[in-house]
Amino acid sequence: MIVSLSAIYIVAGLLLAGMAVKSWRAVDSPGRRLTSVFWGLYALTFLAGDWLPPVVTGAIVILLALIAGVGGVKIAPAGSGAGQPARTAGRRLFVPALAIPAVTLIGTLWGKNIEIGGWKLIDSLNPTVASLGLACIAGLGLALVMTRSAPSTALTEGHRLLVAVSWAAVLPQMLATLGAVFALAGVGKAVATLIGAAIPVDNRFLVVLAYTVGMAAFTMIMGNAFAAFPVMTAGIGLPLIVGLHGGNPAILAAIGMFSGYCGTLMTPMAANFNIVPAALLELPDRHAVIRAQWPTATVLLTVNVFLMYFLVFRF
Repeated sequence: MIVSLSAIYIVAGLLLAGMAVKSWRAVDSPGRRLTSVFWGLYALTFLAGDWLPPVVTGAIVILLALIAGVGGVKIAPAGSGAGQPARTAGRRLFVPALAIPAVTLIGTLWGKNIEIGGWKLIDSLNPTVASLGLACIAGLGLALVMTRSAPSTALTEGHRLLVAVSWAAVLPQMLATLGAVFALAGVGKAVATLIGAAIPVDNRFLVVLAYTVGMAAFTMIMGNAFAAFPVMTAGIGLPLIVGLHGGNPAILAAIGMFSGYCGTLMTPMAANFNIVPAALLELPDRHAVIRAQWPTATVLLTVNVFLMYFLVFRF
């Protein structure tokens, strides 16, 4: 295959390695050495993840947590950005941004069936992630052409944004991994036992309510819907909604994740979404983003409960 998941990881790893080098060379930046080590270690997990023993990867994760925990990764102001080329492009800048979901959708639906010289274009086992990686590269190419910028500009601007977001950029991946660990540890079964004792599992609405609200609540605790999904789906979604009541697993997954995202909007644990932006904008209230989002999140979660109830058992 031409665009495989491993190839996308290597591209991401090379990009992060470039960020590590730029951090090391930023002589005026405080804590540049620890910051560089942090991004270098993170890059290593992408570049050599298929070959590293699990214990080594686990040790790298611990080192990343320690470096971030002692304040070794500094949050820097986002700065002014690309400047004149971006301003000249104007609204056309939406084209590269919109190209990313468009190419991802096309690649997911049809790309895995395309062959070039006998080679599959898209990884058929992971078409969505592979298509997303290809879409990001396509979006980057469009942006460079439209702004007439050199490829090195992408690395410079990427580094500028990365140091602005800082260690919070790794949270989605780490929390998703933690969710998988929880699922393997049997947390889902424990959740199923508790739910079975708390509600009558033959009541469809209560089971749906427990799953959707549980997704939001567990996301608020974990900080990421990807961490909550394997636990809640293994504990409630698959055994009760799909297995016991015959629900549609595709609808379950789609609305279940959407319910989890409602929790993301309401928790400081999702620091990369809710706390870092407040810091970058220098808002006096570090929870201002959450305060602005929670009414919308509550309405959406309520809608998701009824969407799940009326759709998951009928299609």
